[in-house]
Amino acid sequence: SASLCLVFEMDTTPESYLDLFPLEAIVYLTPDSENVLEDIDPDKVYVLGGLVDESIHKQLTLRRAREQRLQTARLPIREYMVRAPNPRNYHSETLAINQVFDVLSTYYETRSWPAALRAGVSSGKGFVLPDTAEQ
Repeated sequence: SASLCLVFEMDTTPESYLDLFPLEAIVYLTPDSENVLEDIDPDKVYVLGGLVDESIHKQLTLRRAREQRLQTARLPIREYMVRAPNPRNYHSETLAINQVFDVLSTYYETRSWPAALRAGVSSGKGFVLPDTAEQ
C-alpha cells in the first residue's frame, strides 16, 4: 500500500499575525467559538491559539480573538464524536497545538473529519468516534 507523506515548511517571525495578514483572512481557532470549522479554505490563515493551563483561562482565546475583531471557529468535535464514559467523567474539547495541527493536516490530506479527529483527539480527552464508543 502506498503512503502519503506531507512536508510542511515553517517560518518563524517576531511579527504578529495581525501585521502579516489582512484581518478578513484570519480565522482564530478556539474551542470556545460558536462557529464550526466545516472545511479548510486555502485563502484563509488559521491561527492556533495556545495556553498553558486550560482550567484557569476559560474563554481567554475567544476574548482575545474578539478583541482583535477576528473570525473564530472550533473543530467539529461534538459534531462527529461522542462522549465516552470514563471514571473521572472528564470531557474536554481543548487540544494541544500539536493535536490541532494533526487534525488540520489529516483533514487537509483526507477531507474526512472522522479520520482527522481520530488522528488528533486522544481518548484521554473523553471523546471518541461513534464506531469506537462501545469498545
